[in-house]
Amino acid sequence: MSHSDSTPSKRCAVIGIVGRTNSGKSTLLNRMVGEKVSIVSPVVQTTRNTIRGILTDDKGQLVFIDTPGLHKSESTLGTLMNRMARQASAGVDILLVVFDGGSRPHLEDDGWMRRALHAEQPVVFVLNKSDMAPFYEAAFKDLWQIIQKEMQIQRDVTWVKASAIHPAGAVELVDLLYTLAQPSETYLFAEDIVTDYPRKLAIADVIREKFLARLHDELPHELGVKVEQIEEARDTWAVSATVYVNRASQKGIVIGPKGRTLKYVKQCAEPELSEIFGVKVGLELWVKVEKEWMKNFWLLQQMGYAGTR
Repeated sequence: MSHSDSTPSKRCAVIGIVGRTNSGKSTLLNRMVGEKVSIVSPVVQTTRNTIRGILTDDKGQLVFIDTPGLHKSESTLGTLMNRMARQASAGVDILLVVFDGGSRPHLEDDGWMRRALHAEQPVVFVLNKSDMAPFYEAAFKDLWQIIQKEMQIQRDVTWVKASAIHPAGAVELVDLLYTLAQPSETYLFAEDIVTDYPRKLAIADVIREKFLARLHDELPHELGVKVEQIEEARDTWAVSATVYVNRASQKGIVIGPKGRTLKYVKQCAEPELSEIFGVKVGLELWVKVEKEWMKNFWLLQQMGYAGTR
């Protein structure tokens, strides 16, 4: 017997990826979409914007919203990041909560479980980093039971184990998400795009990722990148960007001895950006000291960290 013509064969869903800082959300997103749409770094708070990764295949379309990990807010930037994470978890079809299974549950994990308990949409708990030893699967499942008992609420969630270094887990997770998605006759986005992330913000993220890889813990939280201009010729882009730091002493760190750090960032970022956008990209980087730029709402808005509301 054939399906009725009125029944859509494809499924679509908007999926919010949430969880505490450094639980592996961005790496998992890149695995599921199959392309690099969210920057990955071992430095906490790498993701500062809500990034949409879009997977379209013969089963339908999954739109992923990747959020900053919730953390204790000590600045305007921190407050905005926490707000974006909460908002992204509210208006989605499926909530994907990612836990770092390689470490014991943290207070933020407890918080996301409590939020999930009251969520109206289907919830999937992903125990990430399943390749780690020890792996604290039992500790997270015990915590979930304790919270349900304490709140006197029982709700079903689906548990999935995943590892960024083993793609099979991401494939299984995508299959699961399609089963939870609703049938749909139309897609939310065109079939040939993998992200609707604004171009300037995407370029700034790649540049910042290269600085984080070079500088490690020297000043990652106090470094911001704003793309000022993209001059487009037929097959080349000239991109000028400003790198913001808080103090004059940090300027020398970002530039590096004889400009080596800036040169390193240009050499790493230019070919990657050229591949992403399909044109030859040349970077011009300027370093500017802007005291407490992380509390400057106007500047944060220019960088895409704050909406207009």
